[in-house]
Amino acid sequence: MKIINELFDWIGSIAFALALAIIINAFVLQPTRVSGPSMMPTLQDQDYLFISKLSHTLNKLPEYGDIVVIDSRVYRDRSVKDDLTQPLTTYLNAYKPLAEADHSVWIKRVIGKPGDVLEFKAGKVFRNGEALNESYTNGPMLYTSDAKVVIPENHVFVMGDNRNNSSDSRYIGPVPVDHVLGKMVYRL
Repeated sequence: MKIINELFDWIGSIAFALALAIIINAFVLQPTRVSGPSMMPTLQDQDYLFISKLSHTLNKLPEYGDIVVIDSRVYRDRSVKDDLTQPLTTYLNAYKPLAEADHSVWIKRVIGKPGDVLEFKAGKVFRNGEALNESYTNGPMLYTSDAKVVIPENHVFVMGDNRNNSSDSRYIGPVPVDHVLGKMVYRL
């Protein structure tokens, strides 16, 4: 009988630790790895990062310049199920061949917030009529557009630092705040 009680104690402890780890990864802090060159020179392919999930959990708007993790599937609603499964998907992607990995989670920099008007001309990003001083980018941007982009409420505009080699809000549009999954707080 003593062995059975001890076995149940171990099973209970392991189950509690697993549940706590899932909750921490989904809602507080998540390790992740950079995949691809879109954030160079700031972040390199395969860099390890820690992402604070608190801003996502509390539905807070990120600040200009924050490096964030986003769900690029901006035309679909997110649920708590997505929050619980996304850390596992990210972890499993690290061990899949590139062609089989889920590429919906991106690491980008916040450039625009609700109400901002963005323009892309002369190799620069203009926010509300002023050129941004972006010393973190990987050279002048080749992308130009005659259209002005107005960022809607509860959305942000994100771009990779490697402007000439990045899929970002220029292609998917502004990102709903609930699709901003967290903010980079530490790089290994």
